[in-house]
Amino acid sequence: MYGSWTDFDKFDNFGTAREVVSEWSLMEEMNEKLRFFVEECDHIQGIQFIVDDSGGFSSIAATYLENIADDYTNTPVLLYCVRDPVTHGSSRNQRDTITRSLHDAVSLSKLSSFCSLMVPIGLPSLSQSSLSPFLSIQDAKPFHSSAISAAAIHSVTVPFRLQNAGPASNIAHSSGNIDMRELVHIISDQGRQNMVTALDVAMPAPSLKDGNDLWNMKSLRTLTPEISDEEEDPYSVESLVVHGVLRAGGHRASISQVKDSVYSAYEGRATKPKFSHLSVSPCPLPIPLPFPSIFRSHIGQHGEILSNHAEGTQPKGSLDVESIPMAARLRSSNAVLPFIERRSLSLQKFGVARGSLGTQILRDWGFGREEMEDMSEHLSKMVRAFHPEGGLTSDSD
Repeated sequence: MYGSWTDFDKFDNFGTAREVVSEWSLMEEMNEKLRFFVEECDHIQGIQFIVDDSGGFSSIAATYLENIADDYTNTPVLLYCVRDPVTHGSSRNQRDTITRSLHDAVSLSKLSSFCSLMVPIGLPSLSQSSLSPFLSIQDAKPFHSSAISAAAIHSVTVPFRLQNAGPASNIAHSSGNIDMRELVHIISDQGRQNMVTALDVAMPAPSLKDGNDLWNMKSLRTLTPEISDEEEDPYSVESLVVHGVLRAGGHRASISQVKDSVYSAYEGRATKPKFSHLSVSPCPLPIPLPFPSIFRSHIGQHGEILSNHAEGTQPKGSLDVESIPMAARLRSSNAVLPFIERRSLSLQKFGVARGSLGTQILRDWGFGREEMEDMSEHLSKMVRAFHPEGGLTSDSD
């Protein structure tokens, strides 16, 4: 990609990357670099991509993913669409607003067409989010938001790195390992057939309390933008990962203690998910030296929440906090419907409807009338997955 974009214009929408993706030699070089790593694998679980889909890189990713879908048929592809809080800034005029809305709609339509599971990450403001009681975040610093996104992605993918528990293995070391194909099946192949999922995180995860069997599910806070707060969905499907959790006294909780506590918490919910998968590991999230100083003063050396601490002190970094317990959850539920609906309606209103103001913008991006309608139909189909005519069953079997 180095040197491929040298214009003075902003690289901030789907159409700005047309010249880059039309350069065959560049895309082929990208394909060759991936092919090298794939050929080095004895067995490929799947492919994970992280892309900032707020600008031109979304177009590059869509073309790249299309090539991957052609070359590696039936290989699961997990796509994390990560945005910085700064990219959510307000538009200056009507054209900018329409351009931004069309970009978001086209990005969702194109990217979702060539991946197995799509995880949007990036709140408009992390400093004003429910993570703020434990983390001191400055939205203007990309290192802060990227550290949180990286920690969440690391945690939610822990099951891919857990060893299989064979008949003679010591299952006390982990529980609930799955590979990418199994995760895709759990999240997107059951119930609604929805492949856009919310990512929730507890950073740090709460400790298990003596005499309290209910692990605090409400500690999970979403990192996915534009979704509803509604969690009462009997057709939801979840994959929950809990690792490095402490119990009272600061000692590491055992696998069985964590499982019992989480299962009790699920049983205590008024509306249970249609299906849930739990993965547990005793290993916490290590805090390496480059990690930014984002932990508030009441976070201890091992991520425990301190009752006695000095108020108003500077945020802590890796020299003060060595590791933290984490919980992360991928959730396919009707909570993501507003995210999809907004983009579907934007494309219909600004791009497809006759006389709409954004039709020429899409033409400038290289889209003809038929392709516009295809993208709109794809998004409409994603919305209809939440309103099936035949209905769904909520059996948890």
